[in-house]
Amino acid sequence: MGTALVEAPSPEVAEAARNALRVLESVGHFHGDTEVRVGPDEGGEAVRVVVPRGAYELLLEILGHMAIGNAVTIVPINAELTTQQAADYLNVSRPYLIGLLEAGKIEYRKVGTHRRIKFADLMRFRREDETARRADLDALTAEAQELGLGY
Repeated sequence: MGTALVEAPSPEVAEAARNALRVLESVGHFHGDTEVRVGPDEGGEAVRVVVPRGAYELLLEILGHMAIGNAVTIVPINAELTTQQAADYLNVSRPYLIGLLEAGKIEYRKVGTHRRIKFADLMRFRREDETARRADLDALTAEAQELGLGY
């Protein structure tokens, strides 16, 4: 299975996503698998299917994004990204990303002359970077409070 992309939804699709989300959220969140009934939107017979809890939660998240008009991309954890895809994910320029790679901050491998970054490594870097940023912000806030700067 490759990367799945759901393009920005039309207003009609966003409304359908809001309605589906409202119904599914009213069912509540379960600790185990969830049985749902699905069917084609243009008639046809609906079927009941047991959906693993993680997939059900992912479906709710996808519907939530679609309901507010966002496009959604699903990337398998073991996918390898190009430097441009990785830069887009981190919301940085490609040259900045290459600097991170060459500094050893994110693991990568070379395929010929091209760099490939595992999505899992990119997520790890992003998580660690956000943690470091929060710690720096907490330290600055504490210092500002000690100095009586009103924060």
